[in-house]
Amino acid sequence: MALLRGAGLSLKRWAGRAPAPQLQKDFGDPAVTRIREAAEAADWAGVRDGLQAHPEDGDRSWLLWTVGDTAGVERWIGDAVAAEPGSALSLLVAGARSISWGWEARTGARAADVSREQFEVFHERLRRAEEWLYRAAELEPSWVSPWHFLQVSGRGLEVGPVLARRRFEAVVRRDPYHLRAHQQQLQQVCKKWGGSHEEMHDFARRSMLAAPEGSPLGQLVAVAHIEHWLSLGDGPDWQYMRRPETAASLAEAAERSVLHPDAERGRGWAQVCNSFALAFSLAGEREPARRCFELTQNTVTEFPWNHVNTDPVTAYRRHRSSVGA
Repeated sequence: MALLRGAGLSLKRWAGRAPAPQLQKDFGDPAVTRIREAAEAADWAGVRDGLQAHPEDGDRSWLLWTVGDTAGVERWIGDAVAAEPGSALSLLVAGARSISWGWEARTGARAADVSREQFEVFHERLRRAEEWLYRAAELEPSWVSPWHFLQVSGRGLEVGPVLARRRFEAVVRRDPYHLRAHQQQLQQVCKKWGGSHEEMHDFARRSMLAAPEGSPLGQLVAVAHIEHWLSLGDGPDWQYMRRPETAASLAEAAERSVLHPDAERGRGWAQVCNSFALAFSLAGEREPARRCFELTQNTVTEFPWNHVNTDPVTAYRRHRSSVGA
């Protein structure tokens, strides 16, 4: 297998017990911690200054999600919007929080287990988010973030594949290799959201091949295989992951992303490495799995391990042990 080509890394053999893995908090970035703390303190000026320090062309969606996921923002962000009627930034934060708040009402349960009342609250909050996000997009037509967040609200509102695709295209016209937008579109076309396994795998591979070598978009291929595995029952799931075609697909994607000499080690790098570590371990590909576990440097990201165990660190440790890393 060509996985050893060019990565310039030697597999570290641990003497004794491997270092304890740690769950990543705030992307491992103090700037994210500061903006989260400002959001928790209802400090709009601190949130605004933190966001303005990271311009749109540098992709600040990760910061916006941090604020959006902070409980209590919904209690004060409306005042910030009213105080700054021409501010797209306050509208973005309001939209991001309303989306997260909506998903909190829905919970992560299967649709069949979500009550009608929960769905009503979920949809009400998402519709409000869309109002704010469209206003932000009108104020700042060049910004990526409003369209990225509209991808998420649109999936929850089931706007359909045509409109969902238009929202994704609105992002990639402004930022062709936006990782989070591609991750959202992958979810949009997977079977559980009305797409198909074939459409999901095709989107993942085409996106990877369209991006420069070393791009993190190779992660889409690993995530597509994990999604496919999750959709199958006991027995067929392992048979699927152990197919030679699955191993070959993962090897190609890893060669073009995490194991490429020009791999982009930017924000999201840890999650990309964790995704490949899980996918390779499920596939029984011990050597590349060990390589990817080494690349994580014992940093555990909530995704994808939360799909395996409610405790991501436990899942990470178990799979790392299974491949001898």
